[in-house]
Formats: sequence, structure tokens, C-alpha cells
Amino acid sequence: VVAAFLIAEKKLNTIYDINPAALSIPEKASLEQREWPLMLVDLCADCHGFFLSGKLIEDDPLFGTMVGPNLTSGKGGIAGDYSDEDWIRALRHGIDQEGKPLVAMPSNTINRLNDKDLAELIAYMKNLEPINNELPAMQVGPLLRLFIATGLIPDLLPAESIAHDAVRPPDLVPAETAEFGEYLTFTCEVCHTEDLSGGSGAGEGMNLTPGGELSGWTEEDFVQTLRTGVAPDGENLDLREMPWQTFRHFTDQQMKAIWLYLQSIPAVETEYR
Repeated sequence: VVAAFLIAEKKLNTIYDINPAALSIPEKASLEQREWPLMLVDLCADCHGFFLSGKLIEDDPLFGTMVGPNLTSGKGGIAGDYSDEDWIRALRHGIDQEGKPLVAMPSNTINRLNDKDLAELIAYMKNLEPINNELPAMQVGPLLRLFIATGLIPDLLPAESIAHDAVRPPDLVPAETAEFGEYLTFTCEVCHTEDLSGGSGAGEGMNLTPGGELSGWTEEDFVQTLRTGVAPDGENLDLREMPWQTFRHFTDQQMKAIWLYLQSIPAVETEYR
């Protein structure tokens, strides 16, 4: 127990000396591009609450006090103190203003946004309506420290796994191509695994490769499912497992690109549909 505490303490207090590359951040996000990347804001609300004004996620003696910070510039919020570089560090590198790793912040997913899209997302965050909401400080409990020390729950400290010096994704021209579809599906890997074959260890995500249930779907079936939350067999998708109400905002062009990409990847046969 003592060893796990010390290992976790060392990891939590590691300083990442990163000077992020500057981005050209607009004064305001282009709301006409709401479908992407700003639809990701809907996913942020899972941990940061309605209007991103903060949320107490867990307050437990074993896990600790888990908090999704208030991202606005209201009382108790962080936006008033965050520079552009601070936003980039948090979103792209998973570290706070001091360079310490953020806990359970999915920066290892968000950092796959290209520069243009990340700049749009930051512009949106900087212009959030100020909301006063003071929350308790994050406190990492003993069980969570054990998970951090042993790596039993991957990605609790995304800063450890991020390739901080990696070449940034290119600013792709939106098009009905598998290449553009691949870029749009990086968030799918959180639940459907890196090869999109699904599995119980990935949030019960279904197999999205041609070796899974999608082999019997048409493009129209795929689009209709994401738009309505109802699969071709009439089954309603569980929003707790598949946030289709967020992804339904993909444009027709984006839906087409994603479908083309899913049809192009290697077929993997698994027990997961």
C-alpha cells in the first residue's frame, strides 16, 4: 500500500516541460461548423456538466473527490485564468498550468484534432457564458491511487501515453473520402477499440469492422441509425453506451466519409456484434 501510494504520488506530481506550439485561435468559434469539432462539446458535458459549468462526479472515501472543473469564466471557473497555451496544454497534452498530469482528462483522444479544429474548440471554450459554480478541489483517493500506480485502469493519466512531440494531424479538406472518415472516427476508438472491433474492455462497443454486424447494413441503415438512435432491427440504442444524439449532427458528407472508412478497414470477426 505504501509503495503504491508513493508511486502514484510521483506520477501525479511529475512535471512535463512542454512548450506547446502556438495556434491561430479565432476570436469566436464558427458556429456554422457546429457539426465538427464543436459537437465534441456535448461529450465534454458528461464530466463538466450542463453548459460546462462544472460537476461533482464522485465523492467517495476510496476513489476520492472527482471533479469536472467549471470551464467558464464565472466564479469557481478556470477560463478567466487560462491562457491560450494553458488550453492547448490541457486539451492536447493532458497537463495543467504547472505541467502536472490531469486525471481522467481524455487528452489522448482530443489531441488527435488537427490544429484548425483544436483552435475552433478552444475559441468556443473561451467564449462560454460565465456561470458561477464553485466546486471542491480534486482529491485522489487510495483506490484511485492504486489504479494509477499499477496501471489497472489505462489512461487515468493520459499525459503518460501521449506522444507529445508527434507530428500534428493534417488539416484535411472535408470530402466524401475514407481518409476524411478516418479522421472523424478517432473518438469511436474510446469504446470500440483502436481497430474498431469492439469488446467488453472497451465499454461494450460493437464491432464496427466489416466482420461485424455492419456487414449486413447498408449505408442508409448506418445513417438512419446515427440520426434516430434506432438500429435496422428496431433496437433502440442506449444513450449511456452510444451517444448517438451527439453524432447525429454529422453532416451528410461526414456520414458518407465515415461509412466509406468503415467499409475500408480490415474485417475482424469477434463475438461482439
